[in-house]
Amino acid sequence: MELSVVDLSPVPEGGTATDAYANTVEAARQAERLGYTRFWVAEHHGMADTLAGTTPEVVLGHLAAETDAIRLGSGAVLLNHYSPFKVAEQFGALDALAPGRVDAGLGRANGSPAVDRALGTERHVQNPDEDHAEKVEAVVSHLYDEFPDDHAYADLQVPRSGDDPPAPWLLGSSPSSAAIAGELGLRYCFAAFIRPQFAVRAFEEYREHFRASALGGGVDEPTGTIAVNAICAPTDETAARRRAVAEATYKRMRRGEVATRPSVEEAIDELGGVPAPTPATLDDDEWPRAISGSPETLAGLLDQLADRVGVDEVMIQHVVGDHEHALRSHELLADGVGLESR
Repeated sequence: MELSVVDLSPVPEGGTATDAYANTVEAARQAERLGYTRFWVAEHHGMADTLAGTTPEVVLGHLAAETDAIRLGSGAVLLNHYSPFKVAEQFGALDALAPGRVDAGLGRANGSPAVDRALGTERHVQNPDEDHAEKVEAVVSHLYDEFPDDHAYADLQVPRSGDDPPAPWLLGSSPSSAAIAGELGLRYCFAAFIRPQFAVRAFEEYREHFRASALGGGVDEPTGTIAVNAICAPTDETAARRRAVAEATYKRMRRGEVATRPSVEEAIDELGGVPAPTPATLDDDEWPRAISGSPETLAGLLDQLADRVGVDEVMIQHVVGDHEHALRSHELLADGVGLESR
């Protein structure tokens, strides 16, 4: 199994965005050293007290200078907010900074009405799936200079390296996003920490709609990864205790509290106790929003989930209050899965 990381640049308690980005850099360096395949950074808006990851294109430029070999990418750039040409230029610049190791992760999501107004985003699109597919295709066409000669954008070129252009990925959490990825012949990443109940169906849709891509950077056969909220610790019990933060954060989000993150103790108090450890074997129809365990337990769980959707790579996302716990989780998991350090 290949392992990757998506980092949200969480702001530590009492800290600032500067501290959050420093932690992201440290996590990327560690992931490279431990043998993780790729390191992605996310895009969230209006959550400055808890998440500093608002502009992946900026953070990735810094990470390019701080790493040497690991693939870097966005998880994801929210394309509904931006011009496809400008997004393509951003990834072209990143490719020039880190030739041959950039992933162009493209997704979509609306924020609060205030956030969308501030970004100039049209919230009500007549055919959202069609609009998204067109924007994704436009980004790839700009990156690979594939507009036909008679197209209005045929003469526009994106500066980048002379190596392989950024690899396009379509990211989503619904069967409709999976179908778009399949129809365009792109790599697909499903966010199981958002809608785990749709994971199996999404990959079924992806494979059913898959057509070998005529787009540059596409793939000849379905290629995907699944992003899972997971925390590893020396024992199942300790890992479950740390998982409480993710469980309580989700409950807060359901209540509309989208920009808060409890401490471990606050989370346990809100949940009425420490969550039960994730069982080593899940029922066939069981897909928790967050999982935890020792290296042995978690490696087995990731195997189960990856096998259900037919992928060979899992991307780890987590909500961990303590940065040192997060780094230790990555280290233990790499050992449990058997990654080869660089």
